[in-house]
Order: sequence, then structure tokens, then C-alpha cells
Amino acid sequence: MDLALLLDGTRALVGCESPSSDLAAVAVSADVVAALGTRLLGVAPERIVLSGVTHLRWRLGPGPSRVLVLGHHDTVWPLGSLATRPCTVEGGVLRGPGCFDMKAGLVMAFHALAALDDRDGVTLLVTGDEEVGSPTSRALVEDEARAAGAALVLEASAEGGALKTERKGVSLYDVRIGGRASHAGLEPESGVNATVELAHQVLAVAGLADEARGTTVTPTVAGSGTTTNTVPADGTFSVDVRVRTVAEQERVDAALRALPPYLPGATVTIGGGPNRPPLEAAASAALLDRARALAADLGLPALTTAGVGGASDGNFTAGVGTPTLDGLGAVGGGAHADDEHVLVEHLPGRTELLRALVADLLAHPLAPLATPLATSGKAR
Repeated sequence: MDLALLLDGTRALVGCESPSSDLAAVAVSADVVAALGTRLLGVAPERIVLSGVTHLRWRLGPGPSRVLVLGHHDTVWPLGSLATRPCTVEGGVLRGPGCFDMKAGLVMAFHALAALDDRDGVTLLVTGDEEVGSPTSRALVEDEARAAGAALVLEASAEGGALKTERKGVSLYDVRIGGRASHAGLEPESGVNATVELAHQVLAVAGLADEARGTTVTPTVAGSGTTTNTVPADGTFSVDVRVRTVAEQERVDAALRALPPYLPGATVTIGGGPNRPPLEAAASAALLDRARALAADLGLPALTTAGVGGASDGNFTAGVGTPTLDGLGAVGGGAHADDEHVLVEHLPGRTELLRALVADLLAHPLAPLATPLATSGKAR
């Protein structure tokens, strides 16, 4: 793989800012991504606009989809970020907003697929809202995954180039507390204090975490009351849940919905629920074995693996029963941070590994996972 061409493509994509919340910017970014992909693959993508968000899909060859290659072109960086964080390549390090997460991965995908002798059966899907939870693209991702025998996710690698063979599932909740207002000085005993109830519920919710199982249950944004001299009549707090297994996701969900009020007369209402199923190690095992064998054949360093707390669209592909390998993108670090960067020496080898893995899967398809894991929670 030609490193100079990989760098040129990455510069071009990083140079077009694409914050998820700016739909016009995402549309312009889609134009730039489409132009690069069309030039390298020799075919234009289908442009899919859902609720104003622009996604791109390449179906390569006349046959049915067998391998899904998945990425996104939106980033967390606001417009104007390039003014203070320009795209540079110095000392073997490429820097720039969105370079690691995950525009270099898209360029790798284009070059890997362009180098295939036969691309029939490959679908490349590039979404435009992954960084905000894939609210418009979740169904698209899941449908494409169901049609394919394997999903390869070009999200950036974990530390040291590790593939992401486990990702925690995510559940998001809003807890609403109902109380009864009264004058805080004249008759506080006549009220039902939503702040006090909220405090008890926060402690109860936090107690659902299980460190041994890797389950975190974190109360986050909270608020209650209206004035300083009124017993609060209502309150709310949000909860972020991260789990390694579907069983834990279901346990926490059931426990949250069963929480009783602490104060007489108070009410507790739970909104939200599972957002992304976990990507469990079993979903990656067969693909990991193939990738390790191919890396050895190519003379690349031995592949390492990592389980991470952050979610990706790989959670969705595994959730519908499609074998999934994530973290196949760039090696580097600093995702979403000022030091976001890509180690350029690894780009050619990782791109060649992706090419070899896609070719191997086209020649020797995998069996589907035994049990789909997808939850019904709405993506947020």
C-alpha cells in the first residue's frame, strides 16, 4: 500500500470538518468522502439522507452482500477546529481533528477494497451520525449487518494497535421524581421532598453497579426544585450504564424499573433503556483467529486485543448476530482530545491486513453467531 496516497487521502478528509450536529457540514463531508471513494473504487456510492443526515453506501459487484465494511465520517469536533489544530504530518505522526476517529480508517477502507482482485459481495457503509449514537443510521447498520456474513469496523484501534474484540453495551435512563410542594419555612412537613427522594434514588441506582462483572451504573446530570423556600415537587437525574454482557444489561434494567419510592407519597418514573447491546468476545472470536493468521502471513506484528467501555456501530452489528471485528482502523491515540493523532508507519500494514481479511472472508464465509444480542432500545 502506498503510504503517500494514504496520507493524501487522510489530509483531504480531515480538511473537511464534519461535526455531527451540523447537518450541512456533514453533507459537504459526504461529498468529499464520496469523491475519494469513487475515484479509488471506480463506482459512485448511493447517497442516503435520513432526517437530514447524509450516509453513503457502496455495493460492490452484482452479487448479494457477504462482507460489510463499516465506518463513519462525522466527528466530535466543531467547525473552526482546523484553525487551531491544522492537519500536519511531522516526525511520523499525523495530527488533526477526526484523523484517528476515524477518517484515516475510511481512507484505509477505500485503498484496501480498491486493491482486491474481486470485490463482488462487499458493502461499504459510511454513516454520518455515529458520534451522537447513530439515531438515524442504526436501522441501516443493522439491516446491512443482517445481510452480511461478517462486519469489519474501521474504528480506530485501542492502545498499541489492539483490535477491539469487546465493547460494553450502553443503557441510558432518565429518572423522574415526583413529590409535593409546600412552604419550606411554614409547613415543610406537608410536602414530599423530591430532592430528598432523589438523593435516596441516586444512591440506590449507584448501588446497582458490579465491579467484578465490569458493570458501571453512573448517575450523571441531576436537578430538582424551583425556589429556595419551597419543598421541591419534582426532580430528575440521568443514568449512564455500561455492561459487558446482555445478562447484566437486562439485570440492571429490571432493577431500575423495580425501584420503590423511599418517601411516602413520592413517585419514581423510569424513562429510557438499553441503547446499544454489548459486543461480546464471542462475536469477534472467529474473525480474530483469521486476522491473526493473516497478520502472521503478511509479516505484521502479532495482533493484540482489548475490551473497551466506549460503544460503536460494531455493537449493533454483533447485536443482530453478525460476526464482528472492531478497531481495524488507524493506530494512534487521542480520540476526541487535543492530541488526536495517527502513527503513519502502521497505515500500509493495517490496510493490507484489511484487504487480506476481506478477501479471505469472500472466499471462506463465516457462520452467523448462535444468538442475536440486539436490544430494542432507541439509539440516542
